[in-house]
Amino acid sequence: MNQPHPSEHYPVIIVGGGQAGLSMSYQLQKRDIRHIVFEKNRIGHSWRADRWDSFCLVTPNWQCRLPDFPYQGDDPKGFMLKDEIVEYIEAFARKVDAPIKQGVAVTRVRRGKQDRLEIRTSDGDYTADHVVVATGGYDIPIVPDYAHSLPQRIAQVHSMHYRNPGQLPPGEVLVVGSGQSGVQIMEDLHLAGRKVHLAVGSAPRSPRLYRGRETTEWLYDLGFYDLTVDRHPLGDEARHKTNHYLTGRNGGHEIDLRRFALEGVKLYGSMAGIQGARLEFKPDLRKNLDEADEVYARIRADIDKYIAANRIGAPEEAPFRKVWEPESEPLSVDADEAGITAIVWAIGFRPDYRWIELPVFDGRGHPQFRRGVTDAPGLYFVGLPWLNTWGSGRFLGIAEDTEYLAATIAERSASQRAAA
Repeated sequence: MNQPHPSEHYPVIIVGGGQAGLSMSYQLQKRDIRHIVFEKNRIGHSWRADRWDSFCLVTPNWQCRLPDFPYQGDDPKGFMLKDEIVEYIEAFARKVDAPIKQGVAVTRVRRGKQDRLEIRTSDGDYTADHVVVATGGYDIPIVPDYAHSLPQRIAQVHSMHYRNPGQLPPGEVLVVGSGQSGVQIMEDLHLAGRKVHLAVGSAPRSPRLYRGRETTEWLYDLGFYDLTVDRHPLGDEARHKTNHYLTGRNGGHEIDLRRFALEGVKLYGSMAGIQGARLEFKPDLRKNLDEADEVYARIRADIDKYIAANRIGAPEEAPFRKVWEPESEPLSVDADEAGITAIVWAIGFRPDYRWIELPVFDGRGHPQFRRGVTDAPGLYFVGLPWLNTWGSGRFLGIAEDTEYLAATIAERSASQRAAA
C-alpha cells in the first residue's frame, strides 16, 4: 500500500454488490452517509452464472422483501425462476442507484494509520472508517480431497457449475449431498429420465403444504423467521447447519427421498471416500432419512399446536408414514459396474476471507459478530445465514439487518465526529 499519492477516503466502503450490498447502500443513502460499493463481477452475477437452468427460489415470492422494494409480480405464492430473480435484483439496483464500481475486486482490508481501515482493490487503494462485507459465504466450492483419485473417465462437476442433464455424459449419475441443491439437482436429473444415485447427508427436510396452507406462511405466523440466533438452542452453531430441503419447482412441493427411492433413485449413506472407481459410503442412510423425517414431523406438530391454540379452522391431514425403508445399506459400489459416468458434488461451499487481515475469525475461518458487528472497530458483515434471525441471509431479512447496521454506523460516526 505504499503509494506516492494518498488513498481516496470514504466514510463507508461496501464490499459486494449483491442484494445485501445494494440494501446496505440504500440504508446509508437514507441517512446521507457517503459511501462506495465495490462489486468484483456485475450486479446479479451469482444468480445469473452460478445456478442451474431450472433453478428457482425455495421460499415463496412474498418473502422477497428488499428494503422498500417488495416482490413486484402477480404471483406472490409462486417461486421465481433464475431469470426472474436476476430481473428483481436488477430492478432493485435501479431503484437504489448505488455509487457502485463493478468489475472491481477487493484484495485486502487491514488496519492502517490513524485507526483507519486500508482497502486494496484492483482499482487502486482506498481508506475508510467503516467496511461492510457483503460478499456472502459461498466463495469456494467444496470438493473432497479423495475426489482426485477418481478415474478421469468419470466426469465430475460441482453444483455451482451444473447446468442441466444434457451437460453430463450418457450414463448414470451420482449426486453427493442432500441439501437444497443436491435434492433439486437429483430431481432435475430424475425428471429428465436419467438414472440417479444419491449419497444422502444429514440435511433436514420440511413440508411444503400442510393443513391447507403453505408451510412458510404458517412458520411466519408462528414467529420462526423472527427467532434470533441468541435464542436458538444451538446458539452460534445454528449458522453452520444445513437448510431444510424442499423445492419451488412447478409451483412447489416437498421432497421425500423415500418416494424417489420407490421411483428408482438409488440411495446410499453419506459419501466416505473413493478408491479408484470404487465409491464408498457410510452406514448412515437409515439414520439420515429418519432424522430428516423427525424434523419434518416436528414442523407439522408445531403447526398443529398453533392451529389448536388459536382455534383456527384448518383441514385435517393423515399422520406422516414412511413409504419406503432401505433393505440394506451398501457401503460401496463400483462406478463402472453400476454404469455411473458422472458425479455431481453438492456438499456446499466454504467462505474465503483471507483478504481480511483483522482478528475476527474463529478456528474454522468464520467471522465472529453480533448482529453483523464485529469486535474489530469499523468492520461489519451482512447477508449471512443467521446474522441475527432465521430470516437473515434471505430476501426476507435483509432489510432489517441492513437497517440495524446503517443505524449503528450512523451512531458511531456521530460519536467519532463529537470526539474529534
